[in-house]
Amino acid sequence: MMRRAVVGGHFGEWLQGRMGPKGPVALVTLPCPALASRVWFQDASALTIDGPDPATPELIGRFLARLRLPVCGRFRIGLDMPMGGGAGASTATLIAIARAAGFDGRTEDLIAACLATEGASDPLMLPAPDQVLWASREGRVLTQLTAPPVCEVIGGFWGDHIKTRAQDNDFPDISDLVKEWVAAAKVGDLGRLAALSSASAQACTAARGPAGDPAADLVRSLGALGWVRAHTGSARGLIFAVGTVPQSAAEALAEAGLRDLVQFQSGASA
Repeated sequence: MMRRAVVGGHFGEWLQGRMGPKGPVALVTLPCPALASRVWFQDASALTIDGPDPATPELIGRFLARLRLPVCGRFRIGLDMPMGGGAGASTATLIAIARAAGFDGRTEDLIAACLATEGASDPLMLPAPDQVLWASREGRVLTQLTAPPVCEVIGGFWGDHIKTRAQDNDFPDISDLVKEWVAAAKVGDLGRLAALSSASAQACTAARGPAGDPAADLVRSLGALGWVRAHTGSARGLIFAVGTVPQSAAEALAEAGLRDLVQFQSGASA
């Protein structure tokens, strides 16, 4: 028997940081339907994994056991995004593995298994992952949010890929940004939400680097509403109203050093 599961990733975060100086690391993700993890499952007596690290048989075996699924079968994994790019490759792959293996249980159990396996998880198993303020190191929803309005994002990957470390809590305080986000999302103010995303990205870059990020300059030169980054990882994107991405944008991003360019819509109507 052959089964297949496809799980979409994200493209950095609208916001990410600490909720107060000692609060949890929290984020508002930016779903990206153009990037996905695809997993094919075939019955087999032993467990084999054909795909990128860190999807080792030992790791996946423990993950399947936590979900009370048989620790056997052949899994073949295909990714549209790089590991460490900040596009949800690891979480999307775990969810796709679970679904391809036949998991149809509670979302809470899937969250717990992902968190135990990764130590930090994106909310990609939720039906509307951008409608929550998500505590990524705790695997729980802090607050339900209004979905951001539909937007268009063009971006790519810049600099080194960086894998998330669960023990890394060294992020700026974004509690004030979150309060403003709640108000702006309720009235569908895309311009304000993009500005808040830029503020979160800039605070992260100032605190964590790397130096020389071209995104803010690209916003000015291309007339974007703002920019989004993977707060851990290499994804960088410019935020536009739908249909307003300049024809020159892809060439400008490539000249600035962004790789593997992608353009997609995200938000309430995407």
